[in-house]
Amino acid sequence: MTSNSQGTRCVRRWTSQSRCGVALLALSQLALGLAPLVLSTAAVDRLTILFIYGILALMWNALAGFAGLVSVGHQVFFGLGAYAAVRFADAGLGPYPAMVLAAFAVALVSIPMSFFMLRLRGGEFAIGMWVVAALTHLVVNLDTLVKGETGTSLITLQQYEAEPRRLMTYWLALATMAGLAWGVFFLLRSRAGAALQAIRDDEEAAASVGITVMPTKRLIFVLSAFGCAAAGALWLATAVTFQPKTYFGAQWTAYMLFMVLVGGLGTFEGPVIGAVLFFTIESLFGGTGVTYLIGLGAVAVVFALFLPKGIWGAIEQRWHINLLPIGYHLSDRSDGTAAQSGHRQDADCL
Repeated sequence: MTSNSQGTRCVRRWTSQSRCGVALLALSQLALGLAPLVLSTAAVDRLTILFIYGILALMWNALAGFAGLVSVGHQVFFGLGAYAAVRFADAGLGPYPAMVLAAFAVALVSIPMSFFMLRLRGGEFAIGMWVVAALTHLVVNLDTLVKGETGTSLITLQQYEAEPRRLMTYWLALATMAGLAWGVFFLLRSRAGAALQAIRDDEEAAASVGITVMPTKRLIFVLSAFGCAAAGALWLATAVTFQPKTYFGAQWTAYMLFMVLVGGLGTFEGPVIGAVLFFTIESLFGGTGVTYLIGLGAVAVVFALFLPKGIWGAIEQRWHINLLPIGYHLSDRSDGTAAQSGHRQDADCL
């Protein structure tokens, strides 16, 4: 905290605006939890898909936007999540426990993978992840349970009636998205989050001031693998069938890129906005085939040219709105407001 002739200048993390934003987010999540009581079955199904898109956008943004690790092969974790769920269910585990265990199993697999992949930087890391995804796709095809590109199904889901299955999938998707969103939020507000952003900006400089670069990068890499694997398992619950070419397809990373870049790379709120926009475009034009894909590309180009910081990045820059702050902000306070005990001032400022 500093003082000048005009008043007191404080470094703040929370503002009345951000407190309202957090409260609104919590209330929205609670409302979504109760939404199936009043929504149609079709609306519940569509919202489940939106939650899965939200998970993917949040995870890719955490990796690329806050750690500077741009991956074009994150479909490997999406596909592995679905594949592991099929495998665990075939071993006798219930379908929903199999989905949860699959996400943790893929996160565990990503740890040794990180020792090799995180040695790569920039374009090398991006292409390296794409190669890993392609190789994993080929290996999964060799599994006799999968039967090549013919695929298989999560047959054990049939033990549930349609309505209970729909509700369980919905609530699991919502809980996963909300849990990961809050987890990323508090991670980015911690010392590890500050270290991640320092590594993103300049890895050598971060290392020179004592940041443990590899363990910090590994943390966000494993978290993103867990989230994408959970999304893949949840998608399997909505589709039932598992075909490797669908789950390991590069379109999933393309969707992540679109949602994050349009919403706002490196912002916390942006991926959510990007997911909603992508979901809306898909709902309206997804059935048009190639035209839909061309339209997505055109929208991405327009944003790259005219809104390079994405929707939320532009909003932050224009109106200085920060609903979910992950850093500190400098603000001025009048002398009258600041005329309290030093302890009270420090508490308010922080």
